[in-house]
Amino acid sequence: MEGSPPEPADALWWRGAAIYQIYVRSFADGDGDGTGDLAGVRARLPYLVELGVDALWFTPWYLSPLADGGYDVADYRTVDPAFGTLAEAEKLIAEARELGIRTIIDVVPNHVSDRHVWFRAARAAGPGRPERALFHFRPGRGEHGEIPPNDWVSEFGGPAWTRLDDGEWYLHLFAPEQPDLNWAHPAVRREYEEVLRFWFERGVAGVRIDSAALLAKDPALPDFTAGRDPHPYVDLDELHAIYRSWRAIADAYGAIFVGEVWLPDTERFVRYLRPDELHTAFNFSFLACPWDARRLRAAIEETLAEHRPVGAPATWVLCNHDVTRTVTRYGREATGFDFAAKEFGTPTDPGLGTRRARAAALLSLALPGAVYLYQGEELGLPEAEIPLDRIQDPMHARSGGKDPGRDGCRVPLPWTADAPYAGFGSATAPWLPQPRSWPRYAADRQAADPGSMLTLYREALRLRRTGPGFGDGPMTWLESHSGALAFVRAPDTGAAPDAGALICVVNFSAPPAPLPPHTEVLLTSAPLTGGLLPPDTAVWLRA
Repeated sequence: MEGSPPEPADALWWRGAAIYQIYVRSFADGDGDGTGDLAGVRARLPYLVELGVDALWFTPWYLSPLADGGYDVADYRTVDPAFGTLAEAEKLIAEARELGIRTIIDVVPNHVSDRHVWFRAARAAGPGRPERALFHFRPGRGEHGEIPPNDWVSEFGGPAWTRLDDGEWYLHLFAPEQPDLNWAHPAVRREYEEVLRFWFERGVAGVRIDSAALLAKDPALPDFTAGRDPHPYVDLDELHAIYRSWRAIADAYGAIFVGEVWLPDTERFVRYLRPDELHTAFNFSFLACPWDARRLRAAIEETLAEHRPVGAPATWVLCNHDVTRTVTRYGREATGFDFAAKEFGTPTDPGLGTRRARAAALLSLALPGAVYLYQGEELGLPEAEIPLDRIQDPMHARSGGKDPGRDGCRVPLPWTADAPYAGFGSATAPWLPQPRSWPRYAADRQAADPGSMLTLYREALRLRRTGPGFGDGPMTWLESHSGALAFVRAPDTGAAPDAGALICVVNFSAPPAPLPPHTEVLLTSAPLTGGLLPPDTAVWLRA
């Protein structure tokens, strides 16, 4: 904040960190039961150290019926037995920190599981009882209350209301097993503040906030009308008081927040990043952009411009546990971009997708700010096609089978090519089936291949961690060949970059592109051709 003394560099680690997302269920199986767990993560910490990441973001590991992959939390103070124990989580946090890796956990404040003690009590208490005030219970409309209280639609498809046997309906913006909390109730606010303290006391360095813009609801719960302002449950002003109270708690522990905030309005989005609210928020415009030089440049410029007024660093994300994997997305030739891009049987060119994903890795790792890497991206994993009878994501059932769901990006990782289940660690079939091609992507095979995706990521992260010009800081666009993007990671220095400055060039066009003069090659996503940059290729240079 203006007038405040500068913070020590170590306290600002998050401004330029490389953060690795772990979907625990599919990372590594330590006990052989078919499900990834904390023991598996602990055993793979040396791999993560060698990869070169600064922090780990864990999707929910709390007690949960797993109706939505753990985003239906039954108890924030208990680790689900499928993943391990609270003591094991504490050991993991401590062991990772000793190795120089911080831990970020997921908190899901919009809703809890229908198995949560609060909802069980509310359900048993009956209409009009105070236990129901912690949620959004309403009588139905129609002569016999048979019509939902309003016309809101679940994010997973279908109505956002479920009726109980006593006649009342309860709100769930996601699955019926995920009842929405009433954030106007002080007990809800107190509980989540205590949850934050509980995990900060155990050494957690940060919290990712799921569906961060959905918590507050218009108390009238009106019907949704297109263009209605304000929206009845997205980005209500009441949210900012909640996050200011959270920020005070995080500051007391030296911890940080990253928000999952999806908003098209830049002015509204940036309010969450004011100095007394969230530290960072995910950048979805970059992720949702097609492989196109003009549109990617616009997404980068808009992202940096919207963060600049509040001094917050940008975040760059190519993939996560909710979207189609990068190799598959970029292998599709499209003029527009379907963000989910999960339709069955969509033609894709894995060779094209891999070339572009390699180039995109160097692009995102060179941009100013922090970068998030989803497990398996460093292995170049494509989206897996899940047999219909094995799909578990509720999005599939709720959409009537139209949406195949998100399981294709959540398939257990391949670690050892010649081991059962590609070395995931299971003694029995993993919770999701692995494609037959999975061993070819195994980490042990790629570690021995100087041209593999894993080798590229390791070298890129090593340079990013040890060399100047990466992470937080300014950037300046350079004149470039048509169909290419080029920028220098240094302040605007006039006609030419200063000696030693980092330059990134990405060629999106068919003709090979010339490199800037007086430069030294640090790393390329694919070999140069006669000193020229081939199409769908990126290069890092030193001036």
